[in-house]
Amino acid sequence: MKNKIINIAKKTIDLEARSVKGLLNLLDDDFEKAITIINNCKGRLVVSGIGKSAIVAQKIVATFNSTGTPSVFLHAADAIHGDIGMVQKEDVVMIISKSGDSPEIKILVPLIKNFKNTVIAMCGNMQSYLAKCADAVLNTTVAEEACPNNLAPTSSTTVQMVMGDAIAICLMEINGFGSEDFAKFHPGGTLGKKLYLRVSDLIINNEKPSVQEESFLKEVIIEITKKRLGATVILNKKEKISGIVTDGDLRRMLEKNLSVTNVKAKDIMTRYPKMIEANELAVDALDIMRKKNITQLIVTENGKYVGIVHLHDLVREGLI
Repeated sequence: MKNKIINIAKKTIDLEARSVKGLLNLLDDDFEKAITIINNCKGRLVVSGIGKSAIVAQKIVATFNSTGTPSVFLHAADAIHGDIGMVQKEDVVMIISKSGDSPEIKILVPLIKNFKNTVIAMCGNMQSYLAKCADAVLNTTVAEEACPNNLAPTSSTTVQMVMGDAIAICLMEINGFGSEDFAKFHPGGTLGKKLYLRVSDLIINNEKPSVQEESFLKEVIIEITKKRLGATVILNKKEKISGIVTDGDLRRMLEKNLSVTNVKAKDIMTRYPKMIEANELAVDALDIMRKKNITQLIVTENGKYVGIVHLHDLVREGLI
């Protein structure tokens, strides 16, 4: 039974993968036309569908909105019962349907055409009512569904979602939609933090441990313990950064069984410590910590010591 289940799953994945790959041969002039229509749209892109295609439409709308293409979802059944009023004069309407001949679609299309809105079809039947009435047709034909009865929408809905992603990425590239733009639409959660959270945001509530080069070991230990960042910066007489002493440095020193009576900060500090500017992204700090296998970074602003960012700060923000 176990092998049978695995084989069924593999067959499903393989069939859907082949269906997606088949899209490469279905991209034509109408695809480019559809991209141009959407890109030149002065209103919104209204995406509609019925059944499983309606669920796909909602996902596509979410992708468009998060990548800079203003979009709204309109259920085809609700549209013909009043919700078509949400379609504005300058909107472009994309209708998704495998057959292109659903009763709701046949009612909806002429209503939209009467409003003079441009209609883009995404369907798997190029001879359907929807395909023949549309201004541009995105061909999402599949040879067969992954369903053993060739009935349940599986391969077809997968292909629809991939086509939606292809449209979204094309529009992103054309409009130069970059990471900063992406961050504007994703301010919450880990994704947003990776794109906008700065080192300065992390250290704002942190202590700022420091001692002088001539400070004795006892002062170093007290400062590290008191400020609770596992390290202290060592400053010279001009208040410039000379180095850093971490709790790891202290342990390694004690393991050597050296006399600690007259040890000063300058004797055990690590010179040329790793630093990062306060306006750098928090993920850049994480990248440095990982590459250098360290847990703290000295933070500077125009060369001046302003604090320490600790690995725990990044953990707290969910970046790890």
